[in-house]
Amino acid sequence: MSKRNKPTDEQSTSATVTDEGARVPGTFYAEGEPIRDTKAPEGPIEDRWEKRKFSAKLVNPANKRKLHVIVVGTGLAGGSAAATLGELGYNVTSFCYQDSPRRAHSIAAQGGINAAKNYRGDGDSIYRLFYDTVKGGDFRARESNVYRLAQVSVNIIDQAVAQGVPFAREYGGLLDTRSFGGAQVSRTFYARGQTGQQLLLGAYQALERQIAAGTVKMNTRHEMLELIVSDGRARGVIVRDMVTGEIERHVADAVVLATGGYGNVFFLSTNAKGCNTTAIWRAHRRGAMFANPCYTQIHPTCIPVSGDYQSKLTLMSESLRNDGRVWVPVKAGDARPASEIPEEERDYYLERIYPAFGNLVPRDIASRAAKNVCDEGRGVGPGGLGVYLDFADAIRRLGRDAVEKKYGNLFEMYERITGEDPYTQPMRIYPAVHYTMGGLWVDYDLQSTIPGLFVIGEANFSDHGANRLGASALMQGLADGYFVLPTTIGDYLADGPYGEVDDEAVAEAETAVRNKIDKLLSVNGTRTADSYHRELGRIMWDYCGMERTEESLRKALDRIPELREEFWKNVKVSGQAEELNQALERAGRVADFFDLAELMCIDALHRTESCGGHFRAESQDADGEALRDDENFAYVAAWEYGEQGPILHKEALDYEYVKMSQRSYK
Repeated sequence: MSKRNKPTDEQSTSATVTDEGARVPGTFYAEGEPIRDTKAPEGPIEDRWEKRKFSAKLVNPANKRKLHVIVVGTGLAGGSAAATLGELGYNVTSFCYQDSPRRAHSIAAQGGINAAKNYRGDGDSIYRLFYDTVKGGDFRARESNVYRLAQVSVNIIDQAVAQGVPFAREYGGLLDTRSFGGAQVSRTFYARGQTGQQLLLGAYQALERQIAAGTVKMNTRHEMLELIVSDGRARGVIVRDMVTGEIERHVADAVVLATGGYGNVFFLSTNAKGCNTTAIWRAHRRGAMFANPCYTQIHPTCIPVSGDYQSKLTLMSESLRNDGRVWVPVKAGDARPASEIPEEERDYYLERIYPAFGNLVPRDIASRAAKNVCDEGRGVGPGGLGVYLDFADAIRRLGRDAVEKKYGNLFEMYERITGEDPYTQPMRIYPAVHYTMGGLWVDYDLQSTIPGLFVIGEANFSDHGANRLGASALMQGLADGYFVLPTTIGDYLADGPYGEVDDEAVAEAETAVRNKIDKLLSVNGTRTADSYHRELGRIMWDYCGMERTEESLRKALDRIPELREEFWKNVKVSGQAEELNQALERAGRVADFFDLAELMCIDALHRTESCGGHFRAESQDADGEALRDDENFAYVAAWEYGEQGPILHKEALDYEYVKMSQRSYK
C-alpha cells in the first residue's frame, strides 16, 4: 500500500514520461511501506561477515558448471567479479561497450586505494577505517556494509600484490602509503597517479585467464538495453551489438550489474563520455529500487572549465592535496599572477577554517569551501572560477625529484591540458561532478529488490552514504568483485538452476528495446541528442548541483519535463538501427538521463536536510556547514518506479557502534 503525497508549497508537482514521450499525470511522489535489509546478521559487528559467510548456502563444484551468470561491465567491480566467478567454476557471460575490458572507466582512477593495513603504525585499524567512512558519508550509510568493507580492504592489497600490481614502495621495499581526504592516518596505497589503471590491469589479467580457460565468454562492444525478468526473477539481458546493430537475447540464472555511476547526467563531469545510466535505469523500470539518487559527489580538484566547447572535465587526483596547498588571494578581484601575490596576502582557507585536517578535508567540504571563496569574488583564472593548488612549499621541502616521483604523470597531464607548468606556478582547480553515491538499492548480499539481480561497485548505493571519501571507490569495487559477491551470489544460486525462461518475458523485453529504437529514429527532428544533453546538464548543475534550494529544484522539475517532451518531438538521430550508429547510442542514453534527472530532483526536494554531497542552502549552521536532520531523515530513500510517479520506501538507519554527530574537521 502507498499513500500519495499531494504537492504543497514546499513540494513541486511532477509528471513521469514514457519512453515515447507522452506525459502521464502524476503528483510529487507516493510513500510506500518501509524497506529493510534482512540479510545482515545480528551480533557483534566484527563477526557479522564471518557469520554471513558461514550461513550462506554453498554450491557443489559439479553444480557450478550447470549455472550461468551474466556480468554487465568490466571495470574493477565487474572484471574482478567475472574473473572470480569463472575461477569458482560458474559459466559466466560478460559484456562491455568498450572495445576491450581494460578500457573501463576504472582505468581513470588516479590517487590510490584505501586499506586498513596500518603499515605506518600511525593508529589506523579496521575500526578507524570503518569510522572514517561512516563519518565521511555524513552518517547516511549502513554500519554493517561499511564495517565489512573495512575488513575486506586488508585482503585486497594482498590480492593485488600477488597479481603483480606495482604499488609504490619505500626505500626499504615496503609498500608505501599516503593520506587522503577525511583521514588523519596514511592508509592509501598507490601506484604513482595510475592506481586505477594498474589495478584494472590486474583484474583484466585474471579475467583473460578465465576467458582462455573457457569459463568466461567475453562480449565487447555490446550495450545492455533491457533487463529480462521472468517469474519475478532477473533472468537475462537484451543487448545491442554496437558494431552491427543486432539485438541479442541472453539468459542466465542470475544477472550482475557493474556498470558504474551516473555522473554524466550533468553532461560535464570527470566521467568518460560513454558512462551512462541506462543499465541501472532499465533495471529500475523493471522493479529494482533506486536509492538516494540525489547523492552526487562534487570533486574539488578538477581542471576548471575553459569554454563552451568542452564535452568533459579532467580530474586531478585528490592525492595532490597531500603536498599541494590550496589558496586564493585575500582581496576580492586581485588579478595579479600568483607569483606576484606575497604570502601575507594569500588565504590558505582550508588550513584556516579546518586546522585539524587542513587541505585533507573530505571532498564535499573542500568543494563547498572553494565555491564560497569564488562566490566572494576571490576566485582565480578566467571568470574567477578557480582556486590555486600550490606545490612551491613541497618542492622546497622535498626537492623537485621527490615531487616528480610522486606526481610526475599528473603534473605532465596538467601541463598538456593547460599549457602551464605546475612545477613553477600553482595549478588552478575547481569543483566538478565526479562520483555518485546513489544507485540501485541492494541488501547485505548485494542483491537488489529483484531476486537474482545483483549490483556491485558504483552502480549500487551501499557503502558511502552521502559522500565518498577519496580512494574508497577502488576499495569498494574490488571488495565487491573479489570477495563479497562470489560468496553471496552462491547463496542465491544454490537453489538453481532456475529452469527455462518464459518466452513471453524475453519477447516483451526485446520488443520494448526495438520500439524505443524505432521511436528515436522516427522523430527525425532538428536537434542532436548531445545538444539536449548539454542543456539538461546545465539545468542539473545550476539547480541541483553543489547547492540546492527549494526554489531551484522546483525550477528544475518544471524545466526537465518540458525539455524531455521537446526531445521526443525534435531529436535528430541519423543513420539506421542495423549498423554502427553512435548517434543512436547517445540518444538512448540521454532519454534515460532525462528520467533519472527528474528522480534526482524529486529526491533532493523531499530531503530538506543537508548531508554530505547534498547541500540544501536552507539547512546550514551558523558557520555555513551542512546541517543534518537526523530526527526526520536518518534513512535511505529507496524509490520504486511507478507509472503515476515514484514511490518512496524508507530504510531506517540505526547506529549501534558510531554515534551520529555533527561532522567537524576543525
